[in-house]
Amino acid sequence: MPAEVCSGLIGVRRHRGVGDVMIENAGPAVTATFVGNATVLLRLGGFTLLTDPNFLTAGQRAYLGYGLWTRRRTDPALRIDELPPVDGVVLSHLHGDHFDRLARDGLPKTLPVITTPQAERRLRRWGFGAAEALRTWESHRTSRGGQVLTITAVPGKHGPGPLDRALPTVMGSIIDLEQDGERLTRLYVTGDTLRHAALAEIPERFPGIDAMLIHLGGTRVLGVLLTMDHRQGTELVRLIRPRLTLPIHYDDYRAFRSPLGDFLDLAERQGIRPGVRVMGRGETVPLPVAPAPPAPA
Repeated sequence: MPAEVCSGLIGVRRHRGVGDVMIENAGPAVTATFVGNATVLLRLGGFTLLTDPNFLTAGQRAYLGYGLWTRRRTDPALRIDELPPVDGVVLSHLHGDHFDRLARDGLPKTLPVITTPQAERRLRRWGFGAAEALRTWESHRTSRGGQVLTITAVPGKHGPGPLDRALPTVMGSIIDLEQDGERLTRLYVTGDTLRHAALAEIPERFPGIDAMLIHLGGTRVLGVLLTMDHRQGTELVRLIRPRLTLPIHYDDYRAFRSPLGDFLDLAERQGIRPGVRVMGRGETVPLPVAPAPPAPA
């Protein structure tokens, strides 16, 4: 793997294209490139992040623990060796469809991984010495020049009731990018969560969310719902009210039972469809930038 894939969270980063897609912005690049499943390449000004790295190909199995597995239906848009330089990974939890054996073996062990305490312990045993744990509402902050990137862990709940304790702990993430003291964009990555009461605190603590990467799919294992289906997904959109909603994690594995079309149809009926954008695999989508503050009189 090329050495430039990881440079840590310090240094200068140039804006690059992915494949044949070139990113050109008048200001700092603020974009999302959909790789597949829950894997998204985020270019946030001078920082490049990767979410939930899953590079298994169609037909390969992702292992979920307790002898359970699910088979992938799709290919990712990029291989690990096709990634641009990455500053860090934001990992919602440690399941085989979010951090797979290819990521474990192919990503540099020096790559910072921001994740849950449970996942951090396992990653460090695998040699990822820069893994960093965040508990709910804790933040990781880094700066480069006049830009500041802050990642805050927010609540996630992977299973209903007591079953949640038998599953990997999950965190959502609020990712804020600031330039010279002014917020440029605020992104919410839901992680594999069900709709539950604790999520209501997110828009209270973090108002004005510009974009949301929402994990859907209605994952069912042994008949139990483990990720949001179309109904829970539209409820969360109405709660968070982001300027842009980008569905991910909806058709890549056989365990997913709630089609994206059901979410889009319900969003249309509820009047929230105009704010939803479906990304094709490999597509780069600009993220909304917070409005500039009014000039002084």
